[in-house]
Amino acid sequence: MTETAPLRETDGLSLPLRLADLNARAGARFRLTPTTEARAELAADLGVERIRKLTFQGSLTPQGRHDWRLEGTLGATVVQACVVTAAPVTTRVDTPVTRHYLRKMPSPQGPEAEIPEDDTLEPLTPEIDPGLVMAEALALALPDYPRAEGADLPDSITGAGAEDARPNPFAALAGLKKGPATD
Repeated sequence: MTETAPLRETDGLSLPLRLADLNARAGARFRLTPTTEARAELAADLGVERIRKLTFQGSLTPQGRHDWRLEGTLGATVVQACVVTAAPVTTRVDTPVTRHYLRKMPSPQGPEAEIPEDDTLEPLTPEIDPGLVMAEALALALPDYPRAEGADLPDSITGAGAEDARPNPFAALAGLKKGPATD
């Protein structure tokens, strides 16, 4: 018979799990469903207008004698400002999240080191907080430059795409290079 990991839940942004308190064979399951106030706090930290929905659930399981693996699913609905029009843009995020917490992290060799291909590796600490993982995963999943549907930037060189675009400042210089205008 296999042991079922206990479920730890919170409606806040933090759920610190002390590894010494966890079952070394079963680990723990977790679910974070932040309140409206907690989501507003995270939205301010991330620089977004609003986080309408946010859940992060998964498990923390032992890997070998000393390492741990966090696997979860992040679901969120976030409202950001369009980079062109500042109109609200709603983004839905549904993404798997994995972290490997290693007691012995590979260390860089030499003065210059390559970034490891596996970006899920983290150093093992006495406590793992799925809330911090949730905030980081959400920040990485959001679009850097959200755009409202139909929002286009005018071509900055030719002014194409905008009837009232500013004239190209180099056009005046090109006219001076041709010489004085004759009537």
